[in-house]
Amino acid sequence: MQSVPTTVTQGPDGALYVGELTGFPFPVDGANVYRVPAQGGAPQIFEAGFTNIVDIAFGPDGTLYVLEIATNGLLAGFGGGDFTGALIEVAPDGTRTELAPGALFAPGGVAYGPDGMLYVTNNSIFAGAGQVLRINPNS
Repeated sequence: MQSVPTTVTQGPDGALYVGELTGFPFPVDGANVYRVPAQGGAPQIFEAGFTNIVDIAFGPDGTLYVLEIATNGLLAGFGGGDFTGALIEVAPDGTRTELAPGALFAPGGVAYGPDGMLYVTNNSIFAGAGQVLRINPNS
């Protein structure tokens, strides 16, 4: 399997964080978020066990938000039409919570807004069906 970096953002500590889609066979739970130190150095796994990461974002309190385009893997998506996505909140203590379960289908991007809401593009690979969802991370 080849690593496919799909997103990079600067974390609250100044380091760069890189999300990984993973290549074929797109294993479930095979994708990682890597931390690249601001002063340089080798990337290290920051969080592991995701599937097909397409975007990441940080909230002001250091919470990491990880967006998966197909939680059951891209083979399930392209082979069977299962593009169920997920937005995973990773609290600073490492606790994971899925936000808006069942609401995402082939999501493409996530942003933490100045209003404290998360904005997620949905149906990102389907022409004419795209949406932007507003998700409250506190509900």
